[in-house]
Amino acid sequence: MNEQKQNNNGKKSSSKRHSWFRKKKKKNNNNNGKRHDKLKVIPIGGLGEIGKNMTAFEYNNQIVIVDCGMMFPEDGMYGIDSVLPDFSYLVENASKVKGLVITHGHEDHIGAIPYLLKKINVPIYATKFTMGLIDHKLEEHRLISQAKRHVIAAGNEVTIGDFRIEFIHVNHSIADAVALCIKTPAATVFHTGDFKIDFNPVDGDIIDLQRIAALGNRGVDLLLCDSTNVEENGYAGSETEIGKTFYDLFRGNKKRIIVTTFASNVHRVQQIINTAAVYNRKVIINGRSMETMVSVASDLGYLDIPKNLVIDIHDMKKYKPSQLVVITTGSQGEPMAALGRMANGNHKYLQIGKDDTIIISASPVPGNEKMVAEIINKLVDLGAEVIYNKFANIHVSGHAKREELKIIHTLVKPTFFMPVHGEARMLKLHADLAESLGMDAKNIRIQQNGDVMQLSHKEFKKIDEISAEPVLVDGLGVGDIGNIVLNDRKRLSEDGLFIVAITMKNGKAVSGPDIISRGFVYMRESEDLINGAKATVQKALKNCENKKVTDWKTIKSDIQDALFRYLYKETQRKPMILPILMEA
Repeated sequence: MNEQKQNNNGKKSSSKRHSWFRKKKKKNNNNNGKRHDKLKVIPIGGLGEIGKNMTAFEYNNQIVIVDCGMMFPEDGMYGIDSVLPDFSYLVENASKVKGLVITHGHEDHIGAIPYLLKKINVPIYATKFTMGLIDHKLEEHRLISQAKRHVIAAGNEVTIGDFRIEFIHVNHSIADAVALCIKTPAATVFHTGDFKIDFNPVDGDIIDLQRIAALGNRGVDLLLCDSTNVEENGYAGSETEIGKTFYDLFRGNKKRIIVTTFASNVHRVQQIINTAAVYNRKVIINGRSMETMVSVASDLGYLDIPKNLVIDIHDMKKYKPSQLVVITTGSQGEPMAALGRMANGNHKYLQIGKDDTIIISASPVPGNEKMVAEIINKLVDLGAEVIYNKFANIHVSGHAKREELKIIHTLVKPTFFMPVHGEARMLKLHADLAESLGMDAKNIRIQQNGDVMQLSHKEFKKIDEISAEPVLVDGLGVGDIGNIVLNDRKRLSEDGLFIVAITMKNGKAVSGPDIISRGFVYMRESEDLINGAKATVQKALKNCENKKVTDWKTIKSDIQDALFRYLYKETQRKPMILPILMEA
């Protein structure tokens, strides 16, 4: 892995910083007589949605990208595996793209990196643990050998063209998360990334509020701040509180304990391991993403696992239930994750029964509540004791709540503010929060993905738009599924498919119509409806014959129209109608 030379903890004297700005401005003034005193800020993803976070910063014909995440498909995206940001603007301006800077290692911030690198081989800058997760992803896509990677420690700066970017340590539900201070001669931007303020973190490394305050005192033109938890009052809470709950739940428990949590929450996993060691339980790591995360975190020194504590799942039968802890995936109710397979009774090694206590140490992501509830019901039906966040303090969020957001706004003291990382209602609430703290409403901008914003010390305004439509991934296909196909899939899921097959000769029907129904009606019990449909098709064919219509496209259209009217009249449903004409 390439190592980027690190500056002295980012602690340059103010005079040196100012001289750097003066030199850059002087240089730019001599660039063909043009003064480059504006910075473009282009949110490509992460506004009005949870996921696929990506923002481009453009200055002096140079582009630096912050984060490159993917989003899981929403309801109605039938068959879609994931959703990516739109890279078209970056690909069109590939020669300008100088670096990709990552705030932390969650999928909604790194998941799309392999897809971007297949189009632009841009250097990547990230902290140690984040880069470890990126490396694993690049290896899966066979891109590791060509990727240019630079590890930057929190507290240090990296220079990328005319950009100087400082990495500032923050707390989050994953290790090695950072905020970014992005400095150019035109303007300074503070980007929080995903964060919370934890005054008692598991690793003892508190968010660097002192540095954030110092940057605020020097002057920040624009704040981009995480909005995910702006609806919640108070503070997110400390991760160490969850460790205390684990000790209480393990104490005196004679059952096998199965804990599911977000695989990326290394500090949560560490506390489960610590508790298992205290109560002399062996640990089994189960689930692909959990196994990957534990492997990467252990190799890089972010997990401390006592020797001989973790055992292979094949050795489970050597121990009593009271001697085992299983750390697994599936906290969001995903049917194919390990816990989902246990609940459905098709896990190869783990069968759930009355000797199991299952702890769901996570809260459902919005939209997953129903899936989580279904998994809990199935586990209870199998006889397990299920403990989730309504009954015990077993989860705290990784995102700042309102009081923490107020602290950041107060310390940074930005001239302009644009809320990011949240759905539309969250961005609006965050804007209102900033105004309640005394910020001028004229300096607060709620924008859309694709808006090209121009920033200087004196103004922040929209000047253009770029394409920022979501790019859908279906299997190996990237971007080849659009709204038309999704609408077809939606119709198929709602009203099914009605196929009419006819054999034609010299423009006339010689066989058929034969009808096949899928997902619309059960044909054996709908004989009258099917016979009526055949009669409708025959009538449409006769009309075409009388009009001497021989064009198959027109014949198909007439059959579709006639069948649509008939089926809707009889059933009040709108199946997809597919006429198939074959030459005899």
